Amino acid sequence: MRDSRQALSYILSILFLFSLWWLVAVWINNPGLPGPLPALQSLVKVWWPELARHLYISTYRVLGSLALALIIAVPLGLLAGRHPAFDSFLAPLVYLLYPVPKVALLPVAMVLLGIGDATRVLVIFLVIVNQILITTRDAARQIPHQLLLSVASLGAGKISLYRQVILPACLPEIITASRISLGSAISVLFLSETIAGNSGVGYFILDGLFRADYGAMFAGILAMAGMGLVLYMLLNFLEYLLCPWQRL
Repeated sequence: MRDSRQALSYILSILFLFSLWWLVAVWINNPGLPGPLPALQSLVKVWWPELARHLYISTYRVLGSLALALIIAVPLGLLAGRHPAFDSFLAPLVYLLYPVPKVALLPVAMVLLGIGDATRVLVIFLVIVNQILITTRDAARQIPHQLLLSVASLGAGKISLYRQVILPACLPEIITASRISLGSAISVLFLSETIAGNSGVGYFILDGLFRADYGAMFAGILAMAGMGLVLYMLLNFLEYLLCPWQRL
């Protein structure tokens, strides 16, 4: 019942957005803003193999950067949250580097790494890693010390405490940080793919703009929106699997 209600809410939300889009397109009456139906027709027309290939490239760039950020940020965040001495060293570095616009480093990354996937993944990683690290650290800080002492009194070592208590307690916040970071990652992905690139959905959208093929342009926009929706749903499914106590 819950799954059917959630599916219905997604469908109604999509229909509402498409209706709003149609109204704006009719009101503006400009070829640069086609309605939902022409955009969907263009999506079907250009989907295989051209757009599908670009979508595959963009998806693994986002997933690769998110996986890399999780691998690095989660252990550092857990350690910083439970060890004040380590946090006192790490926090100034994070706070000094966090305000720096990472997108401005894209030209530097291109000079050092070229214009391939590594440059895009690196820039996206730099944007989202601090978001996940800070959220994980704050979640680890909030675990009651008495809880850790009670588990340790049963014979759990440090590794067991992290594996059985600290990490599970922080998982909901880590997944939430991943959701937030996913939006940032897709935004940076689009920007990075429109600069000195020849692959990815961002490149496909900009190419459609330059060719005045607005149907293809909006097909790319729909594909990127669909990618974001599927990845968000994947994170929700992971939370469902990894955090069963959230459903109690």
